[in-house]
Amino acid sequence: MKKTKKPDIITTRRALQELVVRLGCEPLVAVDLEADSMHHYQEKVCLIQISTSTESVIVDPLGLPDLSPLAPVMADADIRKIFHGADYDIRSLHRDFAIEVRNLFDTMIACQFLGEKEVGLAAVLFKRFGAELDKRHQKADWSRRPLPDDMIEYAIRDTSLLIPLYGQLKKELNENGRLAWVEEESELLAGVRANPRDQEPMFLRFKGAARMEQRSLAVLEELLRYRDGVARAHDLPPFKVMGSDAVRVLAERMPRRPADLEGIPGLTPKLIKRYGNDILEATARGAALPPERLPSYPSPRRYVKERMKGDVLKRLKLWREAKAEELGMEAGILVNNAVLEAVAEAVLRGKNVGEVISLKQWQNEAFGQGLSKFAKDLMCSS
Repeated sequence: MKKTKKPDIITTRRALQELVVRLGCEPLVAVDLEADSMHHYQEKVCLIQISTSTESVIVDPLGLPDLSPLAPVMADADIRKIFHGADYDIRSLHRDFAIEVRNLFDTMIACQFLGEKEVGLAAVLFKRFGAELDKRHQKADWSRRPLPDDMIEYAIRDTSLLIPLYGQLKKELNENGRLAWVEEESELLAGVRANPRDQEPMFLRFKGAARMEQRSLAVLEELLRYRDGVARAHDLPPFKVMGSDAVRVLAERMPRRPADLEGIPGLTPKLIKRYGNDILEATARGAALPPERLPSYPSPRRYVKERMKGDVLKRLKLWREAKAEELGMEAGILVNNAVLEAVAEAVLRGKNVGEVISLKQWQNEAFGQGLSKFAKDLMCSS
């Protein structure tokens, strides 16, 4: 496999300003980020890879923290910015540098709308260009300096092929009449922002918490806050302090004595020795919380499923599967479960679909009338 030319690494304001001038003359700019979320408590952007049709460069935010000169280019609606799986990148650019992206085109969304089965960048680049990305570096510590040459090469290959990929996908989307669909989804994606996490319970971001009873949620919250404090103090991601499997079992079992900690998956003797007493104290705090202060996990529209007449939701999902197969797309990409549950609620209440949901423009074009008619038929047969 041919190696990518080693890119310039920008660490001075002057070099960044010169890059911005060049980028301002480009119609297409490919962008990707590398962060250190697997290695530090407070994740941060460590590299920004940028490619045009003529060059590829890397901007080093650790060497050049002030990236304000880059903001006007990223916000320029006349320059199309190409990302692959942009959700995390868009949130991170705004969180760390107050950079907003306009005229975004997400090639992962494009692949999904073309019915591709594998939409990860490595799979897409291999299929279309025979290019291989070294997966060893996917979880690398991008905050290390200096970066070895193989990590730099890996980083820049992410963007060096995005513009040719964009050309292929745009052509195929035009042929299928779906380019406007992807552009609408990309525009919505450009507006996502990082959530202010300190203002919400930690258990809301914990997988499996929705199935826990209230007392276990209280214990879980105490354990998560304890783990978070240790992680912050040692500059580690929380999962490196104590794994989520161990935390979940602790919340469910609510151990009271040191002996109760033994045999819990992921809770090694070393961890018990280091954190055992603190874990028991956190568990006790949650277990002692008064009933009136016990937390509850929000239940999104569960009552709709419970009151479903004639398996309305099931029939809606069957309709979705048939429509997705017709369009050659994944069902979940076509329309998500939350929308179907809202439609089911409309059916149960005898309302038109348009009264309870607002479809995206491309969804209205692709199946809006069909969904409304199907919902009316369900209403009449219920």
